[in-house]
Amino acid sequence: MPAAGPAALTVIPPRLDTVRDTTASPSTSARPTAPADRSATGAIRTLGAHPATAPVVLHPGDAISASRRVVYIILLGALTALGPFTIDLYLPAFPTLQADFRTSAAAIQLTLTGTMIGFALGQLIVGPLSDKVGRRVPLLAVTALHVVASTAAALAPDLTLLSIARVLMGVGAAAGGVVAMAIVRDLFGGRRLVVMLSRLALVSGAAPVVAPLIGSALLTVMPWRGIFVVLAIYGAVMLVAAIALVPETLPAARRHERGATTVLQRYRAVFSDRVFVGVLIIGGMSFSGLFSYLSSSSFLFQETYGFDAQQYGLLFAANSLGLVIGVQVAARLAARFGPQWVLAVSTGVLVLAAVAIIVCDQLGLGLWGTMVPLFVFMTGCGFTFPCVQVLALDRHGKAAGTAASILGATNFGVAGIISPVVGWLAKDAGITATTMASVMVGCALIGCTALWAIVRPRTVERLAP
Repeated sequence: MPAAGPAALTVIPPRLDTVRDTTASPSTSARPTAPADRSATGAIRTLGAHPATAPVVLHPGDAISASRRVVYIILLGALTALGPFTIDLYLPAFPTLQADFRTSAAAIQLTLTGTMIGFALGQLIVGPLSDKVGRRVPLLAVTALHVVASTAAALAPDLTLLSIARVLMGVGAAAGGVVAMAIVRDLFGGRRLVVMLSRLALVSGAAPVVAPLIGSALLTVMPWRGIFVVLAIYGAVMLVAAIALVPETLPAARRHERGATTVLQRYRAVFSDRVFVGVLIIGGMSFSGLFSYLSSSSFLFQETYGFDAQQYGLLFAANSLGLVIGVQVAARLAARFGPQWVLAVSTGVLVLAAVAIIVCDQLGLGLWGTMVPLFVFMTGCGFTFPCVQVLALDRHGKAAGTAASILGATNFGVAGIISPVVGWLAKDAGITATTMASVMVGCALIGCTALWAIVRPRTVERLAP
């Protein structure tokens, strides 16, 4: 039987044995059933030449061929990566921007803050909207905004207009991550959701690794404005690819299901879940710790340790490999032991690694005293992020866009507020490993507390098949 995509699937009503009996009848086997409600398991039957004997699968994506899943992973990963590229690609240019606009490091960091706040607001708009009208329309509209805003950033004559353009770029980059996670949740559930999210994270996780490298390379052949031209081209390519290749995975019937027809009902559904609230705090704090590093690493390594833009890009990429390694190992461990128990270890590691950075810096251990525990911290973030996504999305399939938007908005919104604290702490003595890690320690401690006080791993049920 040929592989069937989401459009070739039909829902089986709650009594699967009844469906088998009725579909076995020659008079009805050629017609898909039209049940009044979806089954509790979300089970579906793929259609082919013999619907009565077609295999029953629990989620639509289970019927998609392996090659098609790879296409989805690459495309959705590239859409998700638009956000990290929008944020990370210009990090090596921070000192150049500071010199060109004759301003302070804190003022340049605010352009990063504006991007993350825009990213957070964009997700709060796109997520609920994608649950209401479908995935494609919000994705296309907001990605088009990214192209326009990137062009405006490349032409910005002063820091104020650049900051405004960066906020709009953040809004424009928001759709990729939210819609990609929602599409994955539309198609998959249970342990396969863990695997698919980890594969998606592998593709998108390459973005923060290669973005500073690409940004550093671009700065050798073009001024910093050229970076925003590249981002505009990237956004345009993603817009065309989305138009041609991204299907609508949210059936019309699911956009009007009882109890999830309004934005308020969707928000109420997710915020009434204690586990969701707990992992929301964990994700936000872990992301804030990571972005405290991102917002200060350019100044720390280029000014304190004397690296040039290219050396910084290489160092950043090597250090970020820990993030990718953590994501992939976490997928296997989460499927076997449960994501809540992976978080039990990873949140503790984040606290210890951040404390180690401060201790090593105070002992005067230099670059390696910062890099080694920082690599451990990045790896801990890699273990944390996919587990947070799984626990948040697996429990809210009917409001996947809303759940994904809240998760992303919290991550980037809180990080955008907290990351400039590093610059404030360092306003007199300059950015050091200690000032950077002080914020990381506070964020990690809050995340660890949320796991044991709110999520409570022992109360979280095992993932479904």
